[in-house]
Amino acid sequence: MRFISPKTDFAFKKIFAGAASKDILISFLNAIIYGGEAVIQDLEIIDPYNPSSILSLKDSYLDVRAVLQDDTTVIIEMQVLNVEAFEKRVVYNLSKTYANQLKSGQGYFDLSAVIALTITDFKLFDQTEKIITRFSFKEEDELFEYIDSELTMVFVELPKFNKELSQLETLTDKWMYFLKEGGSLDTIPSQLAQVQEIEEALHIANKAGLSIEELEELDRREMFWQDQLGAVVKGIREGREKGREEGREEGREEGRLQERLDLILTILQQRWGEIPEPTVVSIKTLPFDRLGELALTLFNFTTVEDLTNWLHEQLP
Repeated sequence: MRFISPKTDFAFKKIFAGAASKDILISFLNAIIYGGEAVIQDLEIIDPYNPSSILSLKDSYLDVRAVLQDDTTVIIEMQVLNVEAFEKRVVYNLSKTYANQLKSGQGYFDLSAVIALTITDFKLFDQTEKIITRFSFKEEDELFEYIDSELTMVFVELPKFNKELSQLETLTDKWMYFLKEGGSLDTIPSQLAQVQEIEEALHIANKAGLSIEELEELDRREMFWQDQLGAVVKGIREGREKGREEGREEGREEGRLQERLDLILTILQQRWGEIPEPTVVSIKTLPFDRLGELALTLFNFTTVEDLTNWLHEQLP
């Protein structure tokens, strides 16, 4: 079996917002938002996944929307790259969703709670090692809520989750592992198959079950990442040349190079899930010219082993 990575917007929406995704989404939200407790019993998926009208990359930032049985709206976004002003965008989408509930003639009493669930494939909060963090309006000193859970932001930082299959204990653990490692699996592990909804999610993510249109969409996503890699290589070259021309100190130049290396590693994780640490170290020690060559030839590799073999040829 080969599975599409849940980290892509296309795959995430297919898995969690499809025609057969209701129970999957309920289990996932209970695991992530409510610590595995069966708080959510029912929901309605808004703008469900439709294979005949797949969204393009630029059409929407929000991957999944759902309204729970108590009229709470949940908006879910899977974000791979840490783009500029990302934190502000999360607040904007939360506020816009809350305000847009009111139709002409309705009053404020018709407003229902909104939860913005944001999953990042990068570290967002250096202040804590918590994997899941929650934010809401609270009094500054005594920390009581302004309005009980009316507006809530929940963040999941996947790089902070480091459990192996044998260490998975809770429903939350298993869904986090699915999100982080699902794209690198070649079978359905027994630890995940114990949760019926996760097993169903993996069957949906099975690449063999994709239609021609969906496979074409995957190709478009891959072309998008190739463009991103091309931009990275160009940025590295321009940044180094500009640094030499302007005589900037080595530290600042290396800082810019590190940012672009991190972006390349993020794109690798997007394709294959978690990259083995020795492979990451090898990439970070590549000479500048070889780094550019890697970016340009990356999509010729079909597995992590192809990448590893290429690295062994480049490095002593």
